[in-house]
Amino acid sequence: MWMRRDRLLVTLTLAAVFSADVYFVLLPKLREKYPWDRCTCPAAGVANISLGDSEVPQWPPNSSTVTRGSAGGLGVTAVPVETGGKTWGSKLEKLFAHPLYNIRSPDPGPEEVLVQPEELMGYYKRKVSRWERHQKFYKDVVAATNISLPIQEITFDPEVSWLKFHMRINKYALYTRDDPNIKRLLQDMLNAKVVNADYTQDEKALKGACDCSQVVKPSGHHLKLALKLKDFGKAMFKPMRQERDQETPQDFFYFVDFQRHNAEIAAFHLDRILDFRRVPPVVGRLINVTRDILFTTHNDDLRSVFFTSPANNTCFFAKCLYVCKTEYAVCGNPDMLEGSLSAYLPGLSIAPRISIPNPWIRSYTFTGREEWEVNPFYCDTIKQLYPYNSGNRLLNIIDMAILDFLTGNMDRHHYEIFTKFGDDGFPLHIDNARGFGRHSHDEMSILAPLTQCCIIKMSTLLRLKLLSEEEFRLSDVMRESLGRDALRPILTEPHLLALDRRLQRVLRVVHKCVKKLGEPQVVAVDFVESRRTTTGPAGGR
Repeated sequence: MWMRRDRLLVTLTLAAVFSADVYFVLLPKLREKYPWDRCTCPAAGVANISLGDSEVPQWPPNSSTVTRGSAGGLGVTAVPVETGGKTWGSKLEKLFAHPLYNIRSPDPGPEEVLVQPEELMGYYKRKVSRWERHQKFYKDVVAATNISLPIQEITFDPEVSWLKFHMRINKYALYTRDDPNIKRLLQDMLNAKVVNADYTQDEKALKGACDCSQVVKPSGHHLKLALKLKDFGKAMFKPMRQERDQETPQDFFYFVDFQRHNAEIAAFHLDRILDFRRVPPVVGRLINVTRDILFTTHNDDLRSVFFTSPANNTCFFAKCLYVCKTEYAVCGNPDMLEGSLSAYLPGLSIAPRISIPNPWIRSYTFTGREEWEVNPFYCDTIKQLYPYNSGNRLLNIIDMAILDFLTGNMDRHHYEIFTKFGDDGFPLHIDNARGFGRHSHDEMSILAPLTQCCIIKMSTLLRLKLLSEEEFRLSDVMRESLGRDALRPILTEPHLLALDRRLQRVLRVVHKCVKKLGEPQVVAVDFVESRRTTTGPAGGR
């Protein structure tokens, strides 16, 4: 009997020692290794978020008023909103109904709007008048020469979607989150008749000249065309060059990689989901290269590069690239060719832009390296330089780097801003066609601005953490958003899953920075007080 008691005593002693070891030794180590565990908010109405200790803030479901807080946390006050007991059947709609997507920027004043309506309308009327004069000239030629040429008619319409898109661009974003015109613009680009096709301005600047000894061609590696639509809207067409499941070979340098039309489409949807709204609207579309390009163009150089392949498909190429390598031609099947259509921004004559070298520009040679690649303290220098020493420019560059990392785009050598907004202007996230090349590889060097500067907007961080939750998983909302495009599926499943993996990598980088420097030094408060409550998924500005 005493032996049984001794065994029980020994067992209890060992259990107590083991429990103490788990509580005082093992659990602290686990908390240190996995710091993004879920927090329990202290009250139903107020959440005090510590970004270093929580995974994703647990927001009250009907809160929408966000107020400025200290750099160490964000105070979120619940405001009751009637939702009608809505049951969300769409993750994307539920995401856009979230309080983080209902933070409204101040209503832009006249100086904060890119182009005034009367100025844009006058520009539009001049364009239509010039088009009508040209069409009259072509009609006279047709009548005099007895040949058959298609005559394209365009009518003036002050309510066209592309015009409204241009009118609503302001210093905060290219479009507002609740703008129904964006959906209409995408639909118009998908369905509107093409009335003219031409080379883009950068392609024209080459005038067919090409130095084949150069590694990087001045006009890039991609044939792109400017298409004019029936409503006088204008879109850049980038044709399909490779299949969606075809990965970029490991030995390819980023600057000789093919550009992908589906990457342009996916980047627009991702930029919208991240709430940057700095990629012009993009839609996928099937183009008849004979009817929509060959028969509509007035450019003799473009007509001259059309040919019929041995498979009896209609093909065309960029003149400069054809001098170098004939395999750069793109072909229809036999005439139909899919591609991306990106909405043009307002013309440079009324909305000038400036191109600025990216501080983290890469070396476009086989052996060269830039300073940021060898100097871990490179960002300290950048922070002292104009315009990165004040304002939001550096924070916006880091936003752009996060977008590029998620897509795998290594080709961000320059960025553009509207000159009207000066230092307060945001960088445009244009030319994303070299993204989504390798789903099996995460290029950490793209995140150099974040890893070296260790600073990020609070709004960006909170949305990234929200998109890491099961309820709003990034791959799921991207899959749903891309499923609305006419060329779906836009991305293969491995590319969608890679987004979740890369998002976790971004969050780990931020956590290391917070652990090293402290949250006040890393997380920059950038919220603006909300001026309204939300009633559904439309979202705020």
